[in-house]
Amino acid sequence: MVFEWSVFTDALTSGTFFRGALLSLGLAISAMIAATVIGFLVALLRIAKNPAPRAAGWVYVWFFRAIPTLLVLLLIWNAGPQLFPGLRENWFTPFLAAFIGFAVVEAAYMAEILRSALLSVDDGQHIAARALGLPPHKVLFKVVLPQAIKVAIPPSGNEFIAMLKYTSLASVISLRELLTTAQAEVSVTFRYAEYYSAALVYYLVIVSVAMVIQYFIEARYRWISKGHNTSGITPTVQKVPA
Repeated sequence: MVFEWSVFTDALTSGTFFRGALLSLGLAISAMIAATVIGFLVALLRIAKNPAPRAAGWVYVWFFRAIPTLLVLLLIWNAGPQLFPGLRENWFTPFLAAFIGFAVVEAAYMAEILRSALLSVDDGQHIAARALGLPPHKVLFKVVLPQAIKVAIPPSGNEFIAMLKYTSLASVISLRELLTTAQAEVSVTFRYAEYYSAALVYYLVIVSVAMVIQYFIEARYRWISKGHNTSGITPTVQKVPA
């Protein structure tokens, strides 16, 4: 069987594939935003002085890092409605189930990334900010976070790219994302090479755009190099008598 370029180009330009790609992208973005918020809260628990919150944060990270993401999706979509009758209603869609599953699992990884970024800020920054009279919440949001963001961006960007690929796991709960769209066409035509290649191109394009965006975000938060004076003031050097 030869590769049919007409089938490939038709799939590549079809509205079905485009909608599947948008669904995968929307799922990845929304789940990543939720995971970052949850992960930040868990990271704060992990670095708390009180041992009880630290233990709670550790348990969350341990639990969701230990369970396969696919198993979490199956538990939410299949076991959830059995345990909670309210989930049997029409509002509980495959997209919502996938969103919850990806968010809670990814939050465990984001918690570790953000915890490391927060701990990378020197303790002297905390002490200096408190000496100026800033309350703890302003020290966190005005002093620590702006410095921690730079450290967290590269691994967070990698996690988002991984999330884009993980959305293909949602095919097991009937979410018609990009890979499910390709599989549906293959099941009818048995043209594996053409339809899977079209999905491959979509993934390559989306991930490439995400990498470019990550590069510009990193450049935005890049530290000013030592010796580069942006104040516009020429320093005055005074000679000390011998």
